[in-house]
Amino acid sequence: MIITLDDIGRRYNREWIFRHVHYEFHPQRAYAILGPNGSGKSTLIKLLTAALSSSEGTIRYRSNGAEVQLDRVYQHVAIAAPYLDLIEEFTLVEALTFHFQFKKILPGYQWEEVLNRLEFPKSAQQREVKFFSSGMKQRLKLLLACFSDTSALFLDEPTSNLDQQGELWYRHLVEETRGNRLVVIGSNQAQEYEFCDHHVQILDYK
Repeated sequence: MIITLDDIGRRYNREWIFRHVHYEFHPQRAYAILGPNGSGKSTLIKLLTAALSSSEGTIRYRSNGAEVQLDRVYQHVAIAAPYLDLIEEFTLVEALTFHFQFKKILPGYQWEEVLNRLEFPKSAQQREVKFFSSGMKQRLKLLLACFSDTSALFLDEPTSNLDQQGELWYRHLVEETRGNRLVVIGSNQAQEYEFCDHHVQILDYK
C-alpha cells in the first residue's frame, strides 16, 4: 500500500497538533514517526490508518495501482497501539479465533504456529485475557497485528510494558513477519525503531 499525505493538518479545538504534512509512505520500507510524548505521533498514526479524519489536506491510499476508498482502508492495515483494547472476557484461544475471523493469517503459517509464537505456558490458552499481565497483553496485541495478512503494519509504542526479554521477542517478531509490507512505528525509544530506514520528525510540522 502507498499512502500519500497532501498538506495534511490536524487540530483539536483551536490548537494545531501538526500542519502542512507532505509525505508518501511506500511498501517494502519501514518508517519511524518520532517525537516526544504528546507531540502527535499517535494522532498521525490514527490518520494514516483512517481511524481519524484530518482537519485539512487529503490522504490517498493505493494498493496494486488502484485507489482504496476510505471505508475500505481497514482491510489493508493492521495495528497494535496502547489505546486499542483487547476483549478481556475472551480466553487467549477465543481472542485469536475472533481476530482471525476478520484478518487472514500471514501465508505460510498455521493457527497453532501463531499461538506458539507468544511463548506463553499452555495453561494460558484457556485463561481469560483480563488475568494476563500487562506484558502478556502487549505481546498478544503485537502478535495479532504482525501475523495479520495486510499490506501495511502500524505499531505505536510497541515495547510498552515489555521487559528486556520481551523487547528482544518484539524485534524477532517484526523481522519474521514484516515481509514486503509498509511498516510504520510510532516511538521515542530507539530500540523500537532501529530497523527503520526512514524517520518522520513530528516536530518538523508544528
